[in-house]
Amino acid sequence: MLILRRIYTIYAGLLFVVSFLAMFPLLLVCIWVPGWERFGRQINQFWATAYFFLIFKPVRIEGKSHIRKGQAYVFAANHFSYIDIPMMGFIPGDVVFVGKSSIMKVPLFGYYFKKLHIAVNRSSVKSRGEVLIRAKRAIDKGSSIVIFPEGGITTGKPPHMNRFKDGAFTLAIDKQIPLIPVTLSYNHLILPDDGRLLLNFKAGKIVIHEPLETTGMTHKDLPELREKCYEIIQNQIWSDNHLLETDKTPVKSHEN
Repeated sequence: MLILRRIYTIYAGLLFVVSFLAMFPLLLVCIWVPGWERFGRQINQFWATAYFFLIFKPVRIEGKSHIRKGQAYVFAANHFSYIDIPMMGFIPGDVVFVGKSSIMKVPLFGYYFKKLHIAVNRSSVKSRGEVLIRAKRAIDKGSSIVIFPEGGITTGKPPHMNRFKDGAFTLAIDKQIPLIPVTLSYNHLILPDDGRLLLNFKAGKIVIHEPLETTGMTHKDLPELREKCYEIIQNQIWSDNHLLETDKTPVKSHEN
């Protein structure tokens, strides 16, 4: 079984590189032509769909009906695995990702991400402030934002999430747009963050939850919004992974 997983992982890795290189000229056109960034992100979505099909990885999506065409959202998802970002490519609409600045060090992919999405240095207060400004500009243009509010793959104990940071919720409240919790139910099993980078054959699942409205909210409401989002995602993960009550960790105090 381990040998099969290695072969599968090599195949998936090579296909990721080859498919990205095949798409890259089209992405460059969308980057270089003013106003075409949206089309570049549409190519990103097509690429995600084609990639998971070609690696024989079915992904079941629940709750797509919660997304209204023409409405900008902040999508907040759990982050246990490197496969989370490509799988979030299934989210419909024009979606801008917020990711770690270290991704820009990856040849070609880093350039594409920098131009079509938003990179943040989480250790820099200035960078985090600039990200909020850029995200707000993207929302003003009609785009939605995807943020992993744990601040990276930080928990070390999936399926238990780490505490959420405030950025996604500040953004949703400031722009008075709905925030949608998104659960990636099995990615910690598909590609565990255990240092081996070995794919499993398990199918994927995405749950797009009902939007949490922020109209009329202020920053005083942020902790409640943050904790509600956290509980929705965490409870879905626990349910999908059939955790017993005795295996569920208690919610700890928030650390920003």
